[in-house]
Amino acid sequence: MTDFAAAPDDLASDVVDALRLTLVPGIGSRMYQLLVDRFGSPGAVLEASIAQLREVSGVGPKLAMAIVAEGTPAAARAEWERCRAAGARLLLRGRHGYPPPLDRIPDPPGVLYCRGDWRPADELAIGIVGSRHCTPYGRQQAERLAGGLARAGITIVSGLARGIDGAAHQGALDAGGRTLAVCATGLGTIYPPEHAELAIDITHSGALLSESPMLQAPIAGLFPQRNRIISGLSMGVIVVEAPRSSGALHTARHAMEQNREVFAVPGRIDHEACLGCLDLIRDGATLIRGVDDVLAALGPLTRPVAVSAEETVHHPQELVLNELERSVLNLISSEAQPVDAVLRASALEASRVLSTLTVLEMRRLVQRLPGGQIVRR
Repeated sequence: MTDFAAAPDDLASDVVDALRLTLVPGIGSRMYQLLVDRFGSPGAVLEASIAQLREVSGVGPKLAMAIVAEGTPAAARAEWERCRAAGARLLLRGRHGYPPPLDRIPDPPGVLYCRGDWRPADELAIGIVGSRHCTPYGRQQAERLAGGLARAGITIVSGLARGIDGAAHQGALDAGGRTLAVCATGLGTIYPPEHAELAIDITHSGALLSESPMLQAPIAGLFPQRNRIISGLSMGVIVVEAPRSSGALHTARHAMEQNREVFAVPGRIDHEACLGCLDLIRDGATLIRGVDDVLAALGPLTRPVAVSAEETVHHPQELVLNELERSVLNLISSEAQPVDAVLRASALEASRVLSTLTVLEMRRLVQRLPGGQIVRR
């Protein structure tokens, strides 16, 4: 992350270069990555000639001229000052602090604006999306699911929109959990305006994130584009309530393309607001009724996530274990070991440890092996 104590003149050159390139009209995330892959760095892109830029697929004469003429240091430093004034940070792909889950999607943002803080434990995240014009039932389910997941230690990701999004953020906050809001607009232009107070609350228990410049106003095309970031930050996406025309279905499609889980909350079969969810369930999305359904459907993490100095999570289901189950699980490594070694390492009675191992095995968190061995899945 960038250092906000630094004076503008001391701003790192790679930050300036990344901002210069992203501020050029016509440079989206895909084009940014194409150019950086071709030339090696944003700075090298900016130093390239028009002829060299034209060699990149999708770069025409107009865009090549814009890169040369409009990607100025002055524009980057002015944007930097707007970030400082708003208390925003810049997360650059390839640098410390950039969310690793986004690095694994096809078109990650080259520069991510952040107000609040993204933490490594936020890799344990679930997206909750749905209709802006939700029913009372939809709002209730979004708040209930967000609150239950947040209490289990899951970060809730949504888009700060009216309806389901706002209910999901509020449900997580009311439960004392963390939530991330991915904004289509710039972080200097909160939209919708009635969520300005909610946005402030989110920065205290999570973060506002955007790939758009600070003063970017709402434009229709930006909302579907930001949905890939919602799904990209999440292990899975829950669609609570969505008609067939809902943008939430775009988020579900992004999740499928990114190999994330897709969940849907069932609703009335004769209500327009529920038809998108019912279609998802028909087409293979997991029907969910509560938090347990979500955690049971999630597979092992691609890599362990440290949720504290003492605890590392390998599977989301570990978050709902009780203290006894968690203490026994933490004695078991990902390499096979004798059950007797686990019994010796625990201060509990052997009968309690053995019964707890059976519960953990039923939850598919550990596996017994031949020869009296046991391993963490």
